Amino acid sequence: MTTSTALTPSQAAARIGEFTVIDVRTPGEYAAGHLPGAHNIPLDRLNEAAAVLKRAAHRSPLLIVCASGTRSAQGCEQLTAHGIDAATLEGGTSAWAASGCTVERSVGARAAWPMDRQVRLAAGALVLAGFLAGLARRPGHWVSGAVGAGLVFSGMTNTCGMAAALAKLPHNRPPRNTVPLEETLLRLDA
Repeated sequence: MTTSTALTPSQAAARIGEFTVIDVRTPGEYAAGHLPGAHNIPLDRLNEAAAVLKRAAHRSPLLIVCASGTRSAQGCEQLTAHGIDAATLEGGTSAWAASGCTVERSVGARAAWPMDRQVRLAAGALVLAGFLAGLARRPGHWVSGAVGAGLVFSGMTNTCGMAAALAKLPHNRPPRNTVPLEETLLRLDA
């Protein structure tokens, strides 16, 4: 039976050397600041890394992290489906840094906005655009309605299609000096 547990930043910090830390944020978010020794495997690529992560989990427990804890919880669910035990960091790297724990940054990394902030900006901008378009032509209000429906669906399913789309934008891609996923997987498999 596979399980996933949630650790507070202080619990994780006390045991950080025991874990293989997997950061499931976008490469841009990861480069802007991550837990010491963390490996970046974005959430949308976690399933393709499952075999390597299963072998890594046999050597040391996995700690899955993201910005706030939401994506890491989803990552733990994905890994559980593959028969892999993993823990998640409550509050993510935001709570980790707020508790005074060390955060590493990639050299020359630009600070990418956290994904939840990007989603709020995009959703708000689309709702506002739909409202303004609706003032000119009544069918323009459908844009706002569609975004609202998407947010309701996102809340009910704990998934976010807008975040998945935003993750593919250039500012969320890895800086040139970032380790490619394939190399990360080779390091984990060693």
